[in-house]
Order: sequence, then C-alpha cells, then structure tokens
Amino acid sequence: MRLVLLMATLYGFSGVILGAFGAHGLKGKLAPDLLVSFETGVRYQLIHAVLLLVIALWARTVPSALLSWSASLVAAGVLLFSGSIYLLATRDLTGFTWARALGPVTPIGGLLLIGGWLVLAVWAWRNHA
Repeated sequence: MRLVLLMATLYGFSGVILGAFGAHGLKGKLAPDLLVSFETGVRYQLIHAVLLLVIALWARTVPSALLSWSASLVAAGVLLFSGSIYLLATRDLTGFTWARALGPVTPIGGLLLIGGWLVLAVWAWRNHA
C-alpha cells in the first residue's frame, strides 16, 4: 500500500497544480467548453486522490486483496480518464493534434474508476464496514 499512498499524494499534488494552471494559465486561452473539460479532469483527479488515500489507510488496518484491486483500478482510471481529458482539452495549445485519438481512452478510464468503486463496495459489504 506504500505505492497507493504515493499515488494518492502525487495525484493530489499534481491535481492542485493542474487546477491552478487551468484557472490562471488556461483562462482565456481555451474555449469555455474545453476549460470546463479540463476542470472536470482536475475534479475527478482530486476526488480520487482522496479515495486512494482512504484506501491506503484502510489497508493498514484491514489488509485485503480487494482493497489492492480497488486502488489499482482507481489509479489506472485517473491516469486514463483525467490524463486523456487534459491532452484533449489542450491539444490546440500544445500541438498534440494526435490527442484526438485518445477520445476512446476517456470512457475506458471512467469504467476503471467505476470498477474501483464497485470493488470497494464489495470489500465494504464483506467487511461489514
């Protein structure tokens, strides 16, 4: 779970930086709908950074393969979901025109996030949380 705790802190740290960048550095440079998309990526990243932190803390008291699976799904989901949104939203500024090909990656990341929550629910049910 040390890696999960590290991922939680890195996602939280970078989420705050990306949120500030979006609010101050991208305002006026991105179309309003793209800025909203970027902010959505930040919001999901920060929410799931907290979830990873909670999972890591629970795993210290109740070690479980389900918690490991949940954390893995969430960590991968954030990377694919938020990461693809950041690239898609900023593709015109960065010149990453190939980012359009990442469109299908976003829902895959979302499915991984849903899976992480579902596995966590199974863990909670089995542990009478």
